[in-house]
Amino acid sequence: MRSSTLPTPLGPFSLLTVGGGILAAGFTAEPNGLLAELPAPWRDREPVSADVPEPYASALAAYFGGEVEAIDALPVVQSGSGFRTAAWREMRRVRPGTTVSYQELAASAGKPGAARAAGAACAYNLVPLVVPCHRVRRSDGTLGGYYYGLAVKRWLLDHERGAGSR
Repeated sequence: MRSSTLPTPLGPFSLLTVGGGILAAGFTAEPNGLLAELPAPWRDREPVSADVPEPYASALAAYFGGEVEAIDALPVVQSGSGFRTAAWREMRRVRPGTTVSYQELAASAGKPGAARAAGAACAYNLVPLVVPCHRVRRSDGTLGGYYYGLAVKRWLLDHERGAGSR
């Protein structure tokens, strides 16, 4: 497992990666802080500090440079229930700059009426940005929550919308 951090317009963004993809990521300068959220056996491993590996470095630089679809194909490694896995897959299908409600996410993941479970899938998403839980909002149109704060969620959505108009 490798730990890496790169600068972004929102501050440091850290990644924990393995050969199969990204295990965890977040807007923090401390990638080792992401370890506590990982499921066993990953959380007990000591990551090796490294430069951000490819293809992640190029894709993230491109995303923040305005090519917001550059992160769409990055591989991730997340473990969760069947519904959470389906919800994470569906989050990745939401186009940059657009949003869906928790209700819409639940329906597309196969469980109409499971809006709370969709919200939980967002809360347990260990790879925010790449698995874009920032694109999920409340049914009333308000943004809802975001682990890294609503200012970050707004910035990401505005960035994606602005890139779409270029």
